[in-house]
Amino acid sequence: MSYIQGFLLAVPKTNKTAYRALAKKAAVIFKEYGAQRIVENWGDNMPDGKITDFKRAVKAEANEAVVFSWIEWPDKKTLDAAATRMETDERWQAMGDMPFDGKRMIWGGFEPIFDSAGD
Repeated sequence: MSYIQGFLLAVPKTNKTAYRALAKKAAVIFKEYGAQRIVENWGDNMPDGKITDFKRAVKAEANEAVVFSWIEWPDKKTLDAAATRMETDERWQAMGDMPFDGKRMIWGGFEPIFDSAGD
């Protein structure tokens, strides 16, 4: 079973086009590193929770959308090798300023424990 790297971030709504363009450029590099699939999702149904919610998790402001994305890797070893390559790949710096506040981005790696596609 594959390994999933997940991301949650807040992006100014006016930067949707710029974010999508950046995601497309990054996807090319991630695939070169071995990623099997990259999925970017622009939030449009973000209910307020009583204790926490997606917006609070990234401190999204009224003018920002929550983006939930993931990268599917063949395994954790491939992701770890990609992370090492990213540190020295000049293409990341060449992308310039990010259209979001990276300090509020949340990310992590996940080992799938169930996949309905496999049943």
